[in-house]
Amino acid sequence: MQAFVPIPTLHLFPILDQKLLELLRSLSPEDWEAQTVAKLWKVKDVAAHLLDVNLRTISMLRDGFFGEKPDHIQSYQDLVNYLNELNRTWVQAMKRVSPAILIDFLESSGKKYIEQLESLPPFENAIFSVAWAGHETSPNWFHIAREYTEKFLHQQQIRDAVNKPGIMTAELFQPFLEIVMKAFPYTFKEVEAEIGTLVALEITTEIGGTWSIIKTEKTWELSQNPSASPLAKVMMDPETAWKLISKSWKSNEVLDLVKIYGDQKLGRKALDITGFMA
Repeated sequence: MQAFVPIPTLHLFPILDQKLLELLRSLSPEDWEAQTVAKLWKVKDVAAHLLDVNLRTISMLRDGFFGEKPDHIQSYQDLVNYLNELNRTWVQAMKRVSPAILIDFLESSGKKYIEQLESLPPFENAIFSVAWAGHETSPNWFHIAREYTEKFLHQQQIRDAVNKPGIMTAELFQPFLEIVMKAFPYTFKEVEAEIGTLVALEITTEIGGTWSIIKTEKTWELSQNPSASPLAKVMMDPETAWKLISKSWKSNEVLDLVKIYGDQKLGRKALDITGFMA
């Protein structure tokens, strides 16, 4: 089944986990306290969040245990607020725990976490939809892909904070881009344009790529014709891309780092893309 999944990622989780453990074991005490681009979190906080991802996933998929349930989720922003509070309380509690314990728990839980993802039938409905792509329901393969972007992003935040490269490679970064670009059409959901209008987003260098969306009669969709001429095109480097798409950097903070060709209004709108709950 893996070969037929639109964006296969399961084979990449063990690679990311191995690289994460090697990275964390190499950190000095000062590194653990380094500030990350996620403004509220230091390196240790991000590592703690990655442990939370493992344990919550195992609890839900293996044990059917979802913990406390939200009372009032009436909107996308309500869901974002709820998840932010869950993350905040966990990270706060983990301040009592040593880096060595975090590493031990990440190692022991990582394999079980991956086993649970591997158990999911790829085309059945996932327990949670990918809301940032505008989905009300999502297949498991997309849920797994979304989990991959979380794992990639948070490890990259740590590497960025301590200046230790290692995962900005075609093997690991291009799947990340392919997944988060599913948010590109949803970014334009309220944008009016003539049918057939194309907007392109190019991530430069050999580890990037180009994605286009097209206005159809009812909505915007990812275009299957990348050679067509866009009305607006945005270019940015990979470093700017992952920070912008994760909302670590805001759109008005990257204007000097990107190039917008053609329709400036459509190009500026492309900078609102986010592939995370933010």
